[in-house]
Amino acid sequence: MKNQSLLKIAFILMITSFLNACASSNSGDVYSRDEARKIQTIRKGVVESVRTVKLEGTRTPVGTATGAVIGGVAGSTIGDGKGSAIAAVIGAVAGGLLGSAAEEGLTRKDAFEITVKLENGSLVAIVQEATEKFAPGDNVRLIENGGVTRVSH
Repeated sequence: MKNQSLLKIAFILMITSFLNACASSNSGDVYSRDEARKIQTIRKGVVESVRTVKLEGTRTPVGTATGAVIGGVAGSTIGDGKGSAIAAVIGAVAGGLLGSAAEEGLTRKDAFEITVKLENGSLVAIVQEATEKFAPGDNVRLIENGGVTRVSH
């Protein structure tokens, strides 16, 4: 029984690590492979305001399926016969819901909504992960590449 519990804990930790590794980045410092070696347009401006926001996490079938498996296995250890089968089904459903919620929570990120006044006088706002600090009055560059814009000092 003790080995089964340790195996379950190791499995949960492995899946949690996998979900964290799958999280994509919306940082101003991270480029996708498709963005490499392409011309980027630069616009200059001044930060008008910075607001802390949250980037919602991902909800993929991985979190749901992982939670369902863990819940089903855990539920199947309860009771015997039909009771065990019913507990496994209930555990799978509850585990799927919890797995989906856990994945979203684990992949949620802190971000900034950065409002920039461009040299032509227009205002734009960009949201990106909070990996670089910005303050009102900072001179910044807006780097644009194929519909993706990032703010940089």
